[in-house]
This record gives sequence, C-alpha cells and structure tokens, in this order.
Amino acid sequence: MTSNTHSNEPTRPADDDTAAGTDQEVLGGPQGSTTEKDPDDWVTGDEPMTGAQRSYLDTLAREAGEEIPADLTKAEASEHIDRLQGATGRQPG
Repeated sequence: MTSNTHSNEPTRPADDDTAAGTDQEVLGGPQGSTTEKDPDDWVTGDEPMTGAQRSYLDTLAREAGEEIPADLTKAEASEHIDRLQGATGRQPG
C-alpha cells in the first residue's frame, strides 16, 4: 500500500519568489526575494535591445542632453537606462 502524502517534487527554499506552500510566483515579497538580475548575468543580454528599451533610452538621452549609440545590447541598454534615470530624476519606485 502506497501513500500519496509525500511528493517526489523537490522542496523550495523559503526565501524564493513563491507563496508559502505553493508553486505560485509572487511579486512584492520580502526584500531578499527579488528576481532582478545583474545585466551581465542575463542569458539574452547580448541580444539587440528591445524596441521599448530603444524608445525609453531615446527619451532619457534627450532629457539628459546625451547621445547614445543605437546598436546597444539589452544589457548595455539596461545599464544606460539605470544611469540616465538617475541623471534625469526618473528613478523608478
């Protein structure tokens, strides 16, 4: 006789991005549970920047009075966005 009370699923650490006791991903969890990654660690960071990044960078660069190359990667664009948000006072949050 076998019991169905135990699962073969691996257990997840308590500080990940899932609700307690579920596999549902949650946002706004404790400070240590962020899914934000350093752009240098992105799997797709070397792909061309997205259209949204390009548009936002264009806006930020104009506001900051800077010119930025248009052939950036996703990771490079993200780094410029972070920098320019600070320079223009558009910090998120």
